[in-house]
Amino acid sequence: MKEENKKWVYLVILSLVWGSSYILIKKGLSGFTPLQLGAIRISFSTLFLMAIGFKSLFTITRAQWPWVALSALLGTFLPVFLFAYAETQIDSSIVSILNSLVPLFTIFLGYVLFKMKFTGSQVLGVLLGLGGAAVLIFNGASVNPDQNYWFSGFVVFAALCYGANANIIKSKLQEVSSTAIAVGNFSVMIVPALIVAYFSDVHKLNYADDTITEALVYIGILSVVGTGIAKILFNRLIQISSPVFSTSVTYLIPIVGIFWGVLDGERFTVIHGLGALIILAGVYLVNSGRKQKKTDG
Repeated sequence: MKEENKKWVYLVILSLVWGSSYILIKKGLSGFTPLQLGAIRISFSTLFLMAIGFKSLFTITRAQWPWVALSALLGTFLPVFLFAYAETQIDSSIVSILNSLVPLFTIFLGYVLFKMKFTGSQVLGVLLGLGGAAVLIFNGASVNPDQNYWFSGFVVFAALCYGANANIIKSKLQEVSSTAIAVGNFSVMIVPALIVAYFSDVHKLNYADDTITEALVYIGILSVVGTGIAKILFNRLIQISSPVFSTSVTYLIPIVGIFWGVLDGERFTVIHGLGALIILAGVYLVNSGRKQKKTDG
């Protein structure tokens, strides 16, 4: 399959997988605290990735390891905990919507820190997508006035981290395979994750309890599919496209997230549908300015 077609396949798969991650986080929180959920998620993902790609670690050079470590911190470690904390106070569908901020931060950080070039239509597409997200967010706040929207700050910070990570992978880890980046990320995070697990008393929980067992199953699915496999696909997507195209997956995630939220009893209005259409228009514009220097891989 041509790279041009592959990137669209990856985009759709990632949208479905990551759009479903928010409801899985919500279900996982029914039996675990945010710290426990994050630590278990990283641990499970590490075991899975080590099992399928341990040898790829030896392809990472000494000079590349600091960037792999920074990618681990910004691309996974911090967001895993930030999203979990956010979902203790706001709906999973709203969290998925707020994640649409990622492309804006990707453009801003790419320009300021990495001197990457972006077209006017891409910038306009990002702003249009953010406008659609804003429609969804404000409507969500009015529909759910009892929710603490200060916790949306956790998602905004996670989006900033994701934007930085996309630029790091594209500018500093282009020569490293997507599998090696993912396995390298988690090999760096496993020790801190185990420390968090210990001090959050994961080992003291009653795993014979049905609620905890069910929550653990959800976290297991989230870890292997939503983190492990998706991480490899996303790293590859960045390498064969551009930082902005790869992070435009966050425009499609809310649609999937809202779908699962509705099935779980979260409210959906006509305004949500309008916002989703605006977001899709943003995706189109982001990818309409394709003639860039060294950004389309």
